[in-house]
Amino acid sequence: MLRDRVVVVGVSGGIAAYKACELVRRLRDRGATVVVVMSRAACEFVTPLTFQALSGNPVVSHLWGDQAPRFQLPRAAAARVRGHVEHVDIAEAADAVVLAPTTADLMARLVHGEAPDALTALVLATPAPVLVAPAMDLQMWRNPATQANVRTLAARGFRFVGPDSGPLASGLAGPGRLADLGAIVDATDEMLRVRTSMTGVRVLIGAGRTEEPLDPVRVLTNRSSGRMGFALAEAARDRGAEVTVVAGPTSVEPPHGVTIVPVTTALQMQRAMTEAAARADVVIMAAAVADYRPAKASSAKLKREGAELTLTFTPNPDILAGLGAARRAGQQIVGFALETHDGVANARRKLTAKNADLIVLNSPEHGIGTETNLVTLVEAGSTVELPEAGKREVAERILDRVLERRGTVAPELALAPRRASATSKRVSPRVVGTKRRAVTTKPAARVVAWNFSMSSRHLLHSFCMISSMPKPSLAISSADSGETELA
Repeated sequence: MLRDRVVVVGVSGGIAAYKACELVRRLRDRGATVVVVMSRAACEFVTPLTFQALSGNPVVSHLWGDQAPRFQLPRAAAARVRGHVEHVDIAEAADAVVLAPTTADLMARLVHGEAPDALTALVLATPAPVLVAPAMDLQMWRNPATQANVRTLAARGFRFVGPDSGPLASGLAGPGRLADLGAIVDATDEMLRVRTSMTGVRVLIGAGRTEEPLDPVRVLTNRSSGRMGFALAEAARDRGAEVTVVAGPTSVEPPHGVTIVPVTTALQMQRAMTEAAARADVVIMAAAVADYRPAKASSAKLKREGAELTLTFTPNPDILAGLGAARRAGQQIVGFALETHDGVANARRKLTAKNADLIVLNSPEHGIGTETNLVTLVEAGSTVELPEAGKREVAERILDRVLERRGTVAPELALAPRRASATSKRVSPRVVGTKRRAVTTKPAARVVAWNFSMSSRHLLHSFCMISSMPKPSLAISSADSGETELA
């Protein structure tokens, strides 16, 4: 998956910056075209010339350099750039951005959208997925501010690998080491596979809540924010899917890059979902729909009369059951169940009654109005409890399972151990009814589900030899090479 892909390696100013030299080499060994972007502090640890020699491309180290550098890029990437502004061109050309090492300072700047240098400006400008490999001292990593920044970036779709635990430059030992380079390369490869895993798939999502008018002022509704549905929409969009969202009222802004069909009441949502489902490959009903509506809404505001007020309600249509009854062959139906008791039993009954493939079970205390969610995936043959995580990460796990059911996940992606984000409390899910068992770790102590033992023993030797290398030629590649020089 890395061959002929443009991977931008962003290097920030930490002692682990020297390891990025070996990372560049390994990415190129896997067939990637690498462009290195450095912060000013990173240049204090490793010179740009080192990365230029290793990557075969000019290094971007500040905003005021050559605005028309001679990058060698695959033709597909070169076609995406305009050759006017250096960091924007690289942002557009990138298939993936890998920030290694990522300091606490860089994460804080990214959280707040600051762009004082080429590296932060590029991350803001790129549509490519971003992999973050933190490296810092023990207490800096454990600091609540850093952990809050990790959660924020993860919620925005940034992926994390590491940090590893071990001896640190300060003399302390614990989490803070840059993840193993083999793990970073494989995480980059997996990120690119996920990026294209739903190309050509039409996804329909119901999101938000419904509002049933009692009178011209008041409505019957619930506390759903719409975050879960929108997280699913963003995750499917970022995997290449064509996404339509039928959205009731929400408390958050809808994602860009998807088709939004606004509705208010359950009847409106039923009509919109039924119409859109006819051409959808995957239907996910994450909306919180009112089960009842007033039998007749008052045309005038209901006044306080001092006596008891009696209202008559009538059932709303069961949207998920209707979608399940009308499903076409090959269509995947996913529903949500919000339960206060007997959750798994109720979700399993709902799975059968609605003719769905998967029910995502959650609870009011974990699912409504929060930025995280704690869910259980209920299917006919298994019940899988996922760790509490940001709603974007939960959305990714749900889509992973949908793709597995569709049989469209590459075997190496479906079977690979999945890295948990830094917000996860449990690395592996607990599966009821299969042979898999729970594996737990301490929060924030380790956020990589597994680690490769590939050594960087040749790094120091390679690093010392680089200084004697001549400046690489950046001549235009031949037509047979499949590369184009961006001049």
